[in-house]
Amino acid sequence: MKLLLDANLSWRLAKSINKLGFDCNHVEKIGLEVPSKDIGIWNFVHKNNCIIISNDEDFVDLVNFKGFPPKVVILKTGNQSSKYLESLLLSCISKLEEFSKQTEFGVLELF
Repeated sequence: MKLLLDANLSWRLAKSINKLGFDCNHVEKIGLEVPSKDIGIWNFVHKNNCIIISNDEDFVDLVNFKGFPPKVVILKTGNQSSKYLESLLLSCISKLEEFSKQTEFGVLELF
């Protein structure tokens, strides 16, 4: 399972997820222009078989318009600290793994 964090999330979250042995990167570290446009990120994750993690609803719109893959994890947490988001993501790793394997849904909402 390869994960890509959107620019609206801290790059530090990728470090925490990687420490658990997962392949997680941040959009600012993959060579796209900064700031990256959503469609550029979408094309990257599609080509590289990643799941995008964001709190930007535009990615949900892209799944609804274009279908999946790629898949999107949308954080419905409001404005929370990076520490809170880290705790949420780390506690949901098994959900993320399950989501990456199933073929029925393209969006996973985390609260």
